[in-house]
Amino acid sequence: MNESIFGGANSITVRLEYKNTKGMLANILRVVSKSNGDMSAIDVVSINNKKITRDLTINATDSDHEESILSAIRGIKGVKVVNVSDQTFLMHLGGKIEVRSKIKIQNRDQMSRAYTPGVGKVSDRIARDNESVWTLTGKSHTVAIVTDGSAVLGLGDIGPEAALPVMEGKAVILKEFAGVDSWPICLNTQDVDAIVNVVKAISPGFGGIHLEDIGAPRCFEIERILQQDLDIPVFHDDQHGTAIVVLAALINSLKVLKKKKKDLKVVLLGLGAAGTACAKMLNSYGIKNIIGFNSKGIFKRRHDDNYEHSIWLEKNLNPEKLDGSIGDCLKGADFFLGLAGPNLITKDQIKRMNKDAIVFALSNPNPEILPQDVSSNVAIMATGRSDFPNQVNNSLAYPGFFRGLVDCKATTITNEMKIAAAKAIASVIPDENLSEEFIMPSMFDASVVRNVAKSVASVAVEQGLSRKRSKSSSGYLSFKRFH
Repeated sequence: MNESIFGGANSITVRLEYKNTKGMLANILRVVSKSNGDMSAIDVVSINNKKITRDLTINATDSDHEESILSAIRGIKGVKVVNVSDQTFLMHLGGKIEVRSKIKIQNRDQMSRAYTPGVGKVSDRIARDNESVWTLTGKSHTVAIVTDGSAVLGLGDIGPEAALPVMEGKAVILKEFAGVDSWPICLNTQDVDAIVNVVKAISPGFGGIHLEDIGAPRCFEIERILQQDLDIPVFHDDQHGTAIVVLAALINSLKVLKKKKKDLKVVLLGLGAAGTACAKMLNSYGIKNIIGFNSKGIFKRRHDDNYEHSIWLEKNLNPEKLDGSIGDCLKGADFFLGLAGPNLITKDQIKRMNKDAIVFALSNPNPEILPQDVSSNVAIMATGRSDFPNQVNNSLAYPGFFRGLVDCKATTITNEMKIAAAKAIASVIPDENLSEEFIMPSMFDASVVRNVAKSVASVAVEQGLSRKRSKSSSGYLSFKRFH
């Protein structure tokens, strides 16, 4: 089988006990193979009394597939399933993050300086000079990851407790890839005012706010108010992280196909938080002919919809005032961007696009159309998944973005910073190495975070939005790869 269909998220270790006779292991492996399981590892645990205990680590496609494999193994005569461990659950036992002290306290002298009475001197300094909190505490490199659990990727409104593993995952990525400390703040409310008030109340301890998995339209208002009222950057990843990576992928696609942004006709399916942010980003970059669709068809603002983002969409989308179905509007289109849900676009609809069409079907885990189902006029195909070429994923954006923000102690976020981040991601791949199946770098490429951080910080300095002052916009950057 094609190994690309398997992901590490669906991996189980099965402990088996059976008679240590010739052919038993081969029989077990045949059963696993017939069940379309992908063997990852075989380990001997013990051998005694003519019995052998082995651990088999098997990759599957999903939870149902795991159960199917286990059922087949249990049906083998003479084989006992001792226990089953899910590798993903094992990784999450006890949570994925912890707090560690940066200093050692091994005697009274160190204690007196780290805490009372010495710490009083530091607190007194901050009380007299509030800006010194940025240098005398961890505020400058600590981010709050805030969610209400109402729009968790692929799961929807599952609540703050169920959202916590996702927020811990964000914290792990920020630390491992960018050296930024962060902590999940999962709120048991979906009220805009309550969320805003909580974030404002905790903001003195953080250098930035990372909003995550908050449903639309609340997310727009929450971000707007916090950006307005706080003197630290507020970044909604579902909106702006998505927009940054989409623009980065498009920039490189245009290079490969030698197309110009001003000539593009774009069809965008999905106008939630991510879709709206992408429309604004593409518009800011100079792409004006964007036709947007939501679940009701081509976008038309309701008379009672006075949200700021809806008014913007009405003014800026569909400049030629087209009407009809998405299939009608795809005729002569150059770029399709899907951010709506699985299996919403057909091969026949994609056929109507121009030659050398670009298709980004980014709904996760299942895209609007699978790569193998697109028509031959599609030159570049991207998804949000790691098992196909050209993965367009937010993880390429937010670690470096926050690294840049904390490096320069930014006060807010601007469109120019986002566009700079997109260009920085795109620039990681040299032009001569770009191809139809290689438009996005790997998130494991250390230069992604480094390039994005430097670009974001440089723009912040140029725009006067940095608390740091330097003759050289790159001279103060202390970033290094944290591994």
